[in-house]
Amino acid sequence: MSGESLSLSGHAKTVVEDWSSDKQAFNVPWGKFMMWMFLVSDTFIFSCFLVGYMNVRRTTTDPWPYPSEVFALEMFGTSVPLILIAIMTFILITSSGTMALAVRFAHFKDKNKIFLLMLVTAALGASFVGLQAFEWSKLIAEGVRPWTNPFGAPQFGSIFFMVTGFHGLHVSCGVIYLLVIARKILRGDYDKKGDYSIVEITGLYWHFVDLVWVFIFAFFYLW
Repeated sequence: MSGESLSLSGHAKTVVEDWSSDKQAFNVPWGKFMMWMFLVSDTFIFSCFLVGYMNVRRTTTDPWPYPSEVFALEMFGTSVPLILIAIMTFILITSSGTMALAVRFAHFKDKNKIFLLMLVTAALGASFVGLQAFEWSKLIAEGVRPWTNPFGAPQFGSIFFMVTGFHGLHVSCGVIYLLVIARKILRGDYDKKGDYSIVEITGLYWHFVDLVWVFIFAFFYLW
C-alpha cells in the first residue's frame, strides 16, 4: 500500500472516530444550531406565503382593497386608518427591546432580571395576539371571510387570514415558550451548568417573529 493510500486511510479513520465520539463540528451549541435550522425552514414557509400573496394580487382581475379602507378604525366619530396596526407594531418592536435586554442580563447570570424581562416580553406578545384577535373580529363583522371580501378581490380574505393567522400562531407559541423558559430560569434549572444560552436561543425565535411581522406589515398594510 502506497504512502498516499495510508494517508487517506488514516484521514478516513479520523473522520469516523470524530463522528462516533459525537464531537461537535462547529463551535456553536447544538440548541442554537437547531434553532437556526428551524428559523431557516420557517423563513422559506413565510417567503412562499408572501410570494404567493404578490402573485395573487398581481394576477387577480378584481380590484385589490386599499389598506386605509379595510383597516380603518372608528374613533371619536371619525375613521382613523391603521392606528390599531401601528399599536401592534409598536408592541412587537418594544418586545424585541425587552428580549434583547434579557439576553444581555443572561451574560451576567442575573436570574431575577432575566425572569422579569422575559415576563414583560411575554406580556407584550400576548397583548399583540389580543389586538390581532380584535382586528380579526372587526374584519369578520364587516363581512371579510376567507371566501369573500366586501372591499374588493375575494382572495384578500383567504390569504390575509392565512398569513396573519400563521404569524399569530408563532407569536402565541413564543409567549408559551418564553413563560416556560422564564419559569425554569427562576427555578434554577440552569444554575448547575451555569449556562444561560437558552435565553439567547429563545431570543433568536422572538426576534425572528418580530422581523417577519415587519414584512407582513409592509405587504398587507402599507402596499
